[in-house]
Amino acid sequence: MSEAEAQVPEVDPQVSAARKAGRAKWLKRLAIVLVLAGLAWGAWYLLVARHHVSTDNAYVNAQMAQVTPLVAGSAVEVLVKDTQQVKAGDVLVRLDQANASIAVAQAEADLAAARRKFGQVVATNSALSAQIDTSSAGLVQAQARLRMAEADFDKARVDLRRREAVAGSGAVSGDEVTQARRAYAAASAALDAARGGISEVASARRVAQGQLAANDALVRGSSVETDPAVRAAQARLGAALLDLERTEIRAPVAGVVSRLQVQVGQRLNPGQTIMTIVPLEKLYVDANFKEGQLGRVRPGMAVTLTSDLYGGDVVYHGKVTGIAGGTGSSMAVIPAQNATGNWIKTVQRLPVRIELDPAELREHPLRVGLSMDVEIDVSSE
Repeated sequence: MSEAEAQVPEVDPQVSAARKAGRAKWLKRLAIVLVLAGLAWGAWYLLVARHHVSTDNAYVNAQMAQVTPLVAGSAVEVLVKDTQQVKAGDVLVRLDQANASIAVAQAEADLAAARRKFGQVVATNSALSAQIDTSSAGLVQAQARLRMAEADFDKARVDLRRREAVAGSGAVSGDEVTQARRAYAAASAALDAARGGISEVASARRVAQGQLAANDALVRGSSVETDPAVRAAQARLGAALLDLERTEIRAPVAGVVSRLQVQVGQRLNPGQTIMTIVPLEKLYVDANFKEGQLGRVRPGMAVTLTSDLYGGDVVYHGKVTGIAGGTGSSMAVIPAQNATGNWIKTVQRLPVRIELDPAELREHPLRVGLSMDVEIDVSSE
């Protein structure tokens, strides 16, 4: 036996067997633990996990209201600041009202003039009716004068013929014949004048009737409040009053003022964005799920959410309200072009809109853009 072999201690067979038995016992225990863990995981997956899909690619969003003036004017008073909480209808900015007030005064004057004109047309109708009645009476008198003129003309003509017939015999003098001729000419002129008088009276009557018909067409079936000209003036007054009211820019919704972009003295134009109001009680979450997770997701399913702002101690509850019509890449300004030979498949994400509980939002307010962890219960359909 060599010196090295002589120095190696001998292993007790009983100790070696005990070690092997202990190692086998621990391996058996580890196997049991692993089996139990696998069974627990399998049970958890079958009972819970397979009925839920989750993502941390989710962000708070809102239908933010863009505040824009509806009339042009200079800002004379700015009543809010950034981050200020406002209610719907609160006055945010006041514009100079000078021009709007002048327009209201002009519209009021136009309305008064329209009402007065309607009254004048009604009065003119009465005057024209009286004029027609007078013309009718004048026509009767003119006809009577015509008959008298015809009788005088016939008498003068007969007298002239008689005197001309005996003038050669010397029974009448030349002066009598001359006077008879003058009387005949005067009677003829009077007859023509009487006939012209009838034409004149009849023409004046027709003119009055035409004017009455024209005026009557303007006011027939109308009152001072239903007259078209009066109603047009009322509409102009209403528009002027509306423009005056719009010189006070009010909050369209309740929320927090953000991105304030107006100062006192600034000239504002219609459609110019001067601030944004974020409605904190009407926030929602856009959760971007992988395409493989959405096979069983349907609108109306229950959702639980947590925010990094409050941590896992605050849990929000909501429901799925809809799934976007396209992926984020397809809706981008410059969509991805995959028609190349170097194409590599990328898992796409589809936005899912989730409505939050307003009561929970009031208790724990969120802000637009915050991250959320989202879990959808796909068994809640």
